[in-house]
Amino acid sequence: MILIEKLFFITVISIGILAVITIPPSLDFYFESNYHLIKKTPVNSDDNVLSIKNNDIAKKLISDDTSQTISNTIPLDVVYENLENSVVQITSTVIETHSNIIINGNPVEQQSSRLGSGFVYDEQGHIITNYHVISDVSTVDVSLSNGDVFTAKVIGTDKLNDIAVLQLTDDYSNESLAPVLFADSSQIKIGDQVIAIGNPFGLSNTMTTGIVSQTGRLLPNQNLGFSISNIIQTDAAINPGNSGGPLLDSNGNLIGMNTAIESKVGEFTGVGFAIPSNTIKKIVPVLIKKGEYDHPWIGISGVTLSPKLAEKLQLPKNFRGTLINDVVDNGPAEKAGIKGALYKSNREISNADIIISIDDTPVKRIDDIISYVSENKSVGDKVSFKVFRDGKVIDIDVILSKRETTNG
Repeated sequence: MILIEKLFFITVISIGILAVITIPPSLDFYFESNYHLIKKTPVNSDDNVLSIKNNDIAKKLISDDTSQTISNTIPLDVVYENLENSVVQITSTVIETHSNIIINGNPVEQQSSRLGSGFVYDEQGHIITNYHVISDVSTVDVSLSNGDVFTAKVIGTDKLNDIAVLQLTDDYSNESLAPVLFADSSQIKIGDQVIAIGNPFGLSNTMTTGIVSQTGRLLPNQNLGFSISNIIQTDAAINPGNSGGPLLDSNGNLIGMNTAIESKVGEFTGVGFAIPSNTIKKIVPVLIKKGEYDHPWIGISGVTLSPKLAEKLQLPKNFRGTLINDVVDNGPAEKAGIKGALYKSNREISNADIIISIDDTPVKRIDDIISYVSENKSVGDKVSFKVFRDGKVIDIDVILSKRETTNG
């Protein structure tokens, strides 16, 4: 072989060796992967079959979980349809006297209509609403969602809790009245979604939504001098005409009855109040049976012990309890030995009984006492107070009597 041919042969071999050395490993992987894709033959058939099975199981689990989530969430339109035969409009006719207009020596009297809401309680034709919706009347008109109107009479009232029970007196057998289902209002949490249905400004069958803003509120009744306990606060839009209508959870079950709003203009400003369903469940059966409800009563007035007040009484800054301002003469508390506050000449409190627990339940505010008695006690029951007096804790038992609207 001549020298030129030998050099050419060596050069070709060298180029081939260099080409093999410079091919990146990833390129081989790319070729192999594409080959298996083209051939549709997995690298490891057992692993891929397992992977396919796992994917199928995962899809099923995701599907089942999604179905469960959907099944636990009722769309608002379905909630509305379910309650269509449960929420009613109530119209009462009242006589208003205009004392500033005198004709023939007598003030002018004029009829006017008052609108509110209500809901079906049972299949016996009982309707629940607020007392202030039907006050001063004995019969009302009840309008169903389909436009049918029936007469109902007032058979029971509890003005202290603003609850009233009506009984349909017309034949309603052809109507599909659906009682509202009750939820346990003690289980609701701040932030829970809520639904209000009623007749604001006479706009029948109006639905609004919101959340539970707070629980355990005390709603004062300025006319009677007492407060309704355990009130639910909500930001669901409530306006005049919503009174007596249901406040519902996301499943359409009753957690309260819309009762009042906090407003300086008379219209909704983001703060509404509802009587809890547990209060309604406790009181309504008694109203149906007796026509009235006897409220247990202690006969005290008190204030929450503030840090500043505690300091004046030479108590620890964060001492908790309810300071008793006054006790009603001959009331249950006075009979049991609870004392009202003593005042200095400048009207500052010099000494007072401080309730720190009721039936071993800690008391931080006067609201705690009112709520506990309202929820758990009846007329004639005994409650046991721990009272801080003159540097010592003493036990005082009080027998609850019937509360009268004229009581202080």
